Amino acid sequence: MDYQNTKTYDLIKNSDDDFEPGTEVMGASTIIGNDVYNQKDEDLGDIKEIVLDVRSGKIAYAVLAYGGVLGIGEKLFAVPWGALTLDTENERFILNVEKAKLDVVPGFDSENWPNRPDPAWINQI
Repeated sequence: MDYQNTKTYDLIKNSDDDFEPGTEVMGASTIIGNDVYNQKDEDLGDIKEIVLDVRSGKIAYAVLAYGGVLGIGEKLFAVPWGALTLDTENERFILNVEKAKLDVVPGFDSENWPNRPDPAWINQI
């Protein structure tokens, strides 16, 4: 994500009437592709998609793509939006999960996306 060159609709306005990188309101297009790390500074992958609950108007989940090469062999995970923390200093998101756990917990494939995040996954986070 290029926080310095984002479009106006991707930003928030602060009390000094200056624009700064969005920390409360951001366009989904600026989030997709962002890196996700854990608190040990391990690369967990990137955000592949933001899935909306059309009825409630809220984010249902973010899709974390982990592993693979050029999209082949990657594992996808439905991550509750509240489990991600924006790290504006490093221009990425933080997810509090061990990298090794992503190798053993079930994900989903690109042909079978869940309607909601798996409650077991939420409890593990």
